[in-house]
Amino acid sequence: MIGSLRGCLIAKQAPLIVLECNGVGYEVETPMSTFLELPAVGSDLFLHTHLLVREDAQILYGFATEDERALFRTLLKVNRVGAKMALGVLSSMTASDFRRCVEYEDAASLSKVPGIGKKTAERLIMEMRDKVDHVGAPSLPGEKVSVEASARSEAFDALVALGYKANEVNKLLGKLDIDDLSAEDIIRQALKQAAL
Repeated sequence: MIGSLRGCLIAKQAPLIVLECNGVGYEVETPMSTFLELPAVGSDLFLHTHLLVREDAQILYGFATEDERALFRTLLKVNRVGAKMALGVLSSMTASDFRRCVEYEDAASLSKVPGIGKKTAERLIMEMRDKVDHVGAPSLPGEKVSVEASARSEAFDALVALGYKANEVNKLLGKLDIDDLSAEDIIRQALKQAAL
């Protein structure tokens, strides 16, 4: 198993990069969360890696953080989740955002990931519930978190703190168009919806 690579980034074309280590160029697939943080070609780079061996291919995946790799590996253990879907999750949200989706049964946010429909999102939440404590860490200051997931999560937490149950909040938020809204606006709209 190849656990990590350190070398010179010699090519990048999403989602594939080539990392040269001691004269050997390794082709590595990365989630967009890692790809967007890559340095310029010619720079030194360190990646946590996972080698996937199939009958027809050996594919090396690279991740900027240990949390990303841990989530990728955990997702691969879920029935009917392959590497493509796991990369899709990591390209759409951070490990801590994914953990929040599972904890709060937020199928709506998960189903926005390409390739994941409502039923798959619900199955992921159910199967990952016991495993999610071992995946991801709270977001660190300066860590990239998508604005939509952050505002939605903030609103979700506030509504739960007001006494609403997680499934009630999910139903309320599911009825609203919350794209590009701040957490405060989402909360206002959810409370108006609840009053109807």
